[in-house]
Amino acid sequence: MGEFQQQLFTLMGGLIFLFTLVKCVRFLKYLFPQAWNALPPTFFRSMGEWAVITGAGDGIGKAYSFELAKRGLNIVMISRTLEKLQKVATEIEQATGRNVKIIQADFTKDYIYENIKKSLQDLEIGILVNNVGMLHNPLPCRFLNAAETDENLINCNIISITKMTQIILKQMKTRQKGLILNISSGFGAFPYPLYTMYSASKAFVNTFSKALQAEYKAKGIIIQVVAPYAVSTPMTMYQNPSLLVKTAEEVVTASLNYATVGGQTSGCLAHEIMGYILELIPLWVFHSDRLQEVILTTFSSSLKRNWKSC
Repeated sequence: MGEFQQQLFTLMGGLIFLFTLVKCVRFLKYLFPQAWNALPPTFFRSMGEWAVITGAGDGIGKAYSFELAKRGLNIVMISRTLEKLQKVATEIEQATGRNVKIIQADFTKDYIYENIKKSLQDLEIGILVNNVGMLHNPLPCRFLNAAETDENLINCNIISITKMTQIILKQMKTRQKGLILNISSGFGAFPYPLYTMYSASKAFVNTFSKALQAEYKAKGIIIQVVAPYAVSTPMTMYQNPSLLVKTAEEVVTASLNYATVGGQTSGCLAHEIMGYILELIPLWVFHSDRLQEVILTTFSSSLKRNWKSC
């Protein structure tokens, strides 16, 4: 019995060491992306002529539109507010010289996809950024205290990614190449109380993307989850940028350097480190009543002050 226990502990120790080693190697890919997966300057343009970005009027979607245009692609921007789209499209065209096509669509509705499909016909789409999303409630709150927007959130955060992927993945499969970036959130990594609906919807994005990559990686298509933590955008009430709170431009520029490092990235090095640290914290800590009360009182007050100052 003593010999069996010794062998068992040796095996467990070996597995833990191997798991830690794999995590360290994976982390080095994010620490030195140019050394591990140096992308040629023409990589993104080689995927195809056009990039399609949903939720492109501001925040992360706007940043992806600018950055991919700088990297040589023509841009299709899809969002709800026409005025924002027109303004950003003009800025991109003037700054980069690329062509920009806009499609007005409200992703909380389910009748928009036939028009989007027709508008994208005959375009060689190399990159799709499924970015559009919404919060169940802008401030942390318990499920029953939030506004009743469940259907809107499901349409925007879940249906949109499946429908847009269905539309564009078909031609990528035919051409045997393409890049799909599905924008998730660190909140999708575990059940996050006080953002229950949002956390659950982003968990769907994670699972959907990884399963889809397994199905289509042999077809030359890259499907990656980008799951940052705190980003200063209208959705987060323009939190002040800091060491951990990144601007949309910072996350987007860094995340594109990680496009081939694996099925999921946090988007930038700071958030990758944050993710490793959070993995070490037991789930019961995040689910404790005490922590929830601290978040409700402290974090909500801070966000309200930030929102009023915008």
